[in-house]
Amino acid sequence: MNTKLDDIFKSNKSSSKSKINNDDLCSDLEVSTLLAKSSVPYSHRRIADNYVVLRRICSFQIVQPRITMVETALLNKYSFDTLENTTISKANKEIAQLKDWATSTDDIIREDATKLLNIRVKEIKFVLSDNYSTNSNEMFKGYKAYETYLTNVTRYYR
Repeated sequence: MNTKLDDIFKSNKSSSKSKINNDDLCSDLEVSTLLAKSSVPYSHRRIADNYVVLRRICSFQIVQPRITMVETALLNKYSFDTLENTTISKANKEIAQLKDWATSTDDIIREDATKLLNIRVKEIKFVLSDNYSTNSNEMFKGYKAYETYLTNVTRYYR
């Protein structure tokens, strides 16, 4: 009888782990590459160019600041979570949404899309400068999707 209870508890643990792993697969990074290939707005190209140049020069060894409360409020306004709590598939959906918003006819949404991408770049810099967070499994890998997107945008649009 004890073995049946152990089997029940083991199956619940494995199903929750498989759900987390399905949302954060590294094979989903190919979607970020495809998003970078198809019609990228000029504001995204400009932000990606700045990011890649700084990445080549500094490689973010210096400790970068966290996002401010105002920036967190802007993320919450559009129901975006912080980058540490974002999976790769969710980040890809956010990138596609930011691309749509960057070409919107509404000025406020277009400006907020640019601000949101700048916030994401700031978060990437912080995550990459903090060696503990990138080496541990305590956070999701959504930052890799944004990093792949930004580096591939500069590769395809020179």
